[in-house]
Amino acid sequence: MGDVTLMLEAAKAGEPGAEERLWETVYHEVRRMAAEKMAGESREITLSATALVHEAWLRLSGPTGTDPSWDGRAHFFAAAAEAMRRILVEQARRRLSQKRGGGHEHVPLENIPAIAAPEDAKILHVHDVLDSLAAENPHQAQIVKLRFFVGLSQKETAGVLGISEKTVQRQWILARTWLYEAIKDSQRLDSPGG
Repeated sequence: MGDVTLMLEAAKAGEPGAEERLWETVYHEVRRMAAEKMAGESREITLSATALVHEAWLRLSGPTGTDPSWDGRAHFFAAAAEAMRRILVEQARRRLSQKRGGGHEHVPLENIPAIAAPEDAKILHVHDVLDSLAAENPHQAQIVKLRFFVGLSQKETAGVLGISEKTVQRQWILARTWLYEAIKDSQRLDSPGG
């Protein structure tokens, strides 16, 4: 059993200081994951890796402390990936809403700087179809969350999920194909005459 799993169990048992030790242990790894994800994002995205990690931790720990349903390291990092995914989706929706006016007075386009990054639409497209993928293949959906929303490498994803890199590679290819088709279908339905 790894250190993170032991700390999760201690926090679950209500051991004094366990949650703080857990945070200190996972902070650098989760921060690195967030930094790798944010490095691939547009410069227009204002959320920093540190802010993403802190917001994710607040959601993970919640008002009552550590979530007792975490079953170990893999489950914890899956929960962290889900929290980061939701934060990125909320940010993308907020920027796209501002781009569309967000209820504000109309100002000529040439007088305002770009607000929403092209990645915002991509994040929202993947998010919108990810629940359907999860219903069909939860394992592939988990890989998408870790690879796409957190930015983990194939090797890191395999380590978090406790599976081989080959399995991650195979499932990632299948998931990406499925997502591409689902996004294409949803865009076709959303277009006029679709």
